[in-house]
Amino acid sequence: MRSTRLAAITAGATLTLGSGVALAGTMHPELGAKLAGMGEHGIVNLQSNAAKGRICWTFELTTKGITGASIRDAHGMKVAELGMHYATKSCDAVAAKALDLIESKPGAYWVWVDTKGHPGELRGKLFADMAHM
Repeated sequence: MRSTRLAAITAGATLTLGSGVALAGTMHPELGAKLAGMGEHGIVNLQSNAAKGRICWTFELTTKGITGASIRDAHGMKVAELGMHYATKSCDAVAAKALDLIESKPGAYWVWVDTKGHPGELRGKLFADMAHM
């Protein structure tokens, strides 16, 4: 009888731990990044909707001559472009698969802001939450 209770307790603990692992992999539709580089700094906040294949952003930057922005992986490969041309605030379509990856592991991705003189001049790692100056 005692071994049956112990088995039940162990099974319950395993289920509880398993659900914690499942929660750790939750999606993060609100993302932020603190951007810095070349003596400049700023922030970007993103709202992702993987189900609709859409991402919206708001940049707070003082940098001049910005030509574009993108989300890149740790190797610098472009995963999502934030518009054809730079806009302080806008939305755009992005592949749902790319948004699923970004939402599930935001810390594995960076936002790069390009200027006329330097591609990726400002960079910042994504995190799950809104960024504040």
